[in-house]
Amino acid sequence: MPTPPRLPTLPRRWIAALAACFAATAPGQPQPSTSPATISRGTETRPIRVAVFEADVTPPLGAPLCNGNVKPASRIVDRLSARGLVLLGRGRPIVVCAFDWVGIGNAGHDAIRAQLAEAVGTEIERVAVHTLHQHDAPACDYSTEALLKEHGLSGFMFDPAFARDAFERVAGAAKAAMQDLQLVTHVGTGVGIVEKIASNRRILGDDGKVKIVRFSSSRNPAAIAAPEGVVDPRVQLISFWTGNRPLVALTHYATHPQSYYGKGGVSHDFPGMARAAREKALPDVAHIHFTGAGGNVGAGKYNNGAPERRPILAQRLAAGMAAAWNSQRKVPVSALDLDWSHEPVVLPVRKTIDEATELARLQDAKLHPRDRCFAARAIAYKRRVDSGRKIDIGCLRVADARVLYLPGELFVEYQLAAQRMRPDLHVAMAAYGQYSPGYIGTKVAYSQGGYETGRVSRVSPASETILMGALRRLLDAPGD
Repeated sequence: MPTPPRLPTLPRRWIAALAACFAATAPGQPQPSTSPATISRGTETRPIRVAVFEADVTPPLGAPLCNGNVKPASRIVDRLSARGLVLLGRGRPIVVCAFDWVGIGNAGHDAIRAQLAEAVGTEIERVAVHTLHQHDAPACDYSTEALLKEHGLSGFMFDPAFARDAFERVAGAAKAAMQDLQLVTHVGTGVGIVEKIASNRRILGDDGKVKIVRFSSSRNPAAIAAPEGVVDPRVQLISFWTGNRPLVALTHYATHPQSYYGKGGVSHDFPGMARAAREKALPDVAHIHFTGAGGNVGAGKYNNGAPERRPILAQRLAAGMAAAWNSQRKVPVSALDLDWSHEPVVLPVRKTIDEATELARLQDAKLHPRDRCFAARAIAYKRRVDSGRKIDIGCLRVADARVLYLPGELFVEYQLAAQRMRPDLHVAMAAYGQYSPGYIGTKVAYSQGGYETGRVSRVSPASETILMGALRRLLDAPGD
């Protein structure tokens, strides 16, 4: 398969050094154990096929970053990309896509999914769009923008014209990729351990309440000394092959992806650097990375926020990605081994969100625009729920691999629970899909206090029961 077009201005500082660490680690490429597998429906033979797409989604200078919460873009440190693949074989096409953005929510998320569905000829329910959640990156939320525009704050949260243009380019790239479908005969799965990145952000005291919030960077000696806490240290990899030739690698790792941010430098941060290092090591393989359920996980135990920590974190993540690649097991697949299922859910609004109160905040010109924007985001989510709009949770099945596609800033406990539900399967998770719910904690977390379960979570503790039930059903796991 021709190498998917790469962004010509992608910075290469640090990347060559990282790539050199892994260039010699690519495993031998095993020979296929069977001829290309297909299924026959009457006279029609349908193999699994894959198309890979990529588009530049770097914002212009002056554009808001991180929902308007940090300095706007003043320089481009790294080009940002949206990367995805289209799978064909059983039913209509399946699309999964990952943006180097902080979040895409409400009607913005609906829009890009609809555009991708139209581009490849499928239903919106078979499209999953996620962000990696880098903070030196833009957002998109058309519903919140409409409210802000009514109150003189249009363009505060993100640049609407840029977002529309970016979505058109991503959909166009997906459509063009359909002209270069590649046969898939095998799928590979692998796991790699990442050392000294992830640490739980919520450090509990003896009373069971959050004592310290350990963010993505920390210089607090008590936070640094505290144990890692509940994390998932694994990179989960799924790869697609034609014979002995690898085509694409999907990687999933659960942590907030920040080393340092907020100075105006647009960046894909350490996950983007790690991804680029793996591209350098395996230049003929398309690399698509997803952030897992890292809502309550960050690098704070191992990161003091100094710029020189970024390449160190990138090297550690790239090492985990390389280990996952080297450990993978390949099996032959046919279209019968490919499937997609989804479950629409309503995550109820927490009782602390009152629309009249939030509207008063939005209308108060004396408040900082950040506070007014936050009120608009709460209103937008409440109205979405009140109107009956649901959030799709998706599940991709390929042989014994399952990838779950979930919304919001999901706590890592959901990812670990999904893996325990089906220990016989290779279960990976992408979070940061529909961004509108904000943080999604476990039920007990809401009684523990802390940042994540404060105003930045728009859903009620009842969300745990809803999501766990959906995960069981999507994984065909035992239990209620």
